[in-house]
Amino acid sequence: MNLSPRWVEFLNAAGHEAEHWSNVGAANAADSVVMRHARERGSVVLTHDLDFSTILAATGGAGPSVIQIRADALSPERIGAAVLTALTGLEAELKSGALLTLDPARTRVRVLPLIR
Repeated sequence: MNLSPRWVEFLNAAGHEAEHWSNVGAANAADSVVMRHARERGSVVLTHDLDFSTILAATGGAGPSVIQIRADALSPERIGAAVLTALTGLEAELKSGALLTLDPARTRVRVLPLIR
């Protein structure tokens, strides 16, 4: 819910199946509900919210994969190219379970489950 629904059109136009949570579930749904939905569908969560990585760390979850955008400019026009590069270049990691932290300067990858 913290990213614009414009991401759906942007990602679909680039050949990625995407849906915005506002079209799937309740706006006030717990993050764990969003995570369960994504895990059951084999989807990747694209977010600006740090709670999703916290859930993965706290639970030792092996999925779903999460791409966490850490930037001030959150529009597809501003950071969309970096997201597409990550989706394409790190496809294998995302399929097997990963946390990607993406900022304008770099992308960091941590394979799931997150182990302390």
